[in-house]
Amino acid sequence: MKLVTFKDGLRIAVGVVDAERVMSLRDLLGWDVGNDMREVIDRFEDEDIVHDVATALRKPGGGLPLAKVQLLAPIRPSRNVFCVGWNYAEHFEEGKKTRAADALQQIPEHPALFTKNPDAIVGPDAPVWYPAPYSEQLDWEVELALIIGRQGRDISEANAFDHIFGYTVANDVSVRDIQRSWHGGQWFKGKNFDSHLPLGPWIVTADEIRDPQALRITSRVNGTTKQDSNTRNMVFAIPRIIRELSAGMTLHPGDVIITGTPEGVGMGRTPPEWLKPGDVMEMEIERIGVLRNTVQERSE
Repeated sequence: MKLVTFKDGLRIAVGVVDAERVMSLRDLLGWDVGNDMREVIDRFEDEDIVHDVATALRKPGGGLPLAKVQLLAPIRPSRNVFCVGWNYAEHFEEGKKTRAADALQQIPEHPALFTKNPDAIVGPDAPVWYPAPYSEQLDWEVELALIIGRQGRDISEANAFDHIFGYTVANDVSVRDIQRSWHGGQWFKGKNFDSHLPLGPWIVTADEIRDPQALRITSRVNGTTKQDSNTRNMVFAIPRIIRELSAGMTLHPGDVIITGTPEGVGMGRTPPEWLKPGDVMEMEIERIGVLRNTVQERSE
């Protein structure tokens, strides 16, 4: 099932995509869920609700053409998005070219973790702001995003998938010189400019993706393929990521985790390639869809 947050005129609603139409859950089932995907996640714990939605979708007619609505980021979590760095070996290797000689030269025993704040999140086709006057080193990173559906702490790898509600596509847009050389080398600021975490186009529920560790993952800039890999190439698989994040820390329904990017980012190319205003980024993950955004200069 594909769940979206969309705008129709002045109305913002949570809905379901079926073929080329979208239906709000309020219209479909009479749910009073407003525009908060987190409420939907809570209700989907009830298997009868899932059955009711599937049954309603089989009825002919209804809904709006998908092309006539504006898709927004499918979810806006209540706290920072959890992020995994260096989770594809080839990307770690290409990053060595830009790290100091005394920097980490081997993939660490535990995943590198950081966060992105909710104001970085935008939806499909929303502008990604060029970081001038602070930097010209704007980069792309396609990533598989997990949406947590069930609260848990100290989650075992064996039980990790029981806590996943669904999956979406993420673009971990990065300002490389700020990420690597400002603020003591901490990544946070270079990863947290407004609009630098596109998510979408929808959440595909976990039951629709039998093996999230076997998905082709690609990125394109202006139609040219830049990254082309598979989620099976993650160094730290999804259960390990959830175990590490939940160790001593509670994960809540609606939390978002992005799981790292494969090789092919602009920083790792010779010479480096940086995004510029007007560039169109397309992030695609098999069985989920395409997330498209354009780099724009801020007018204010």
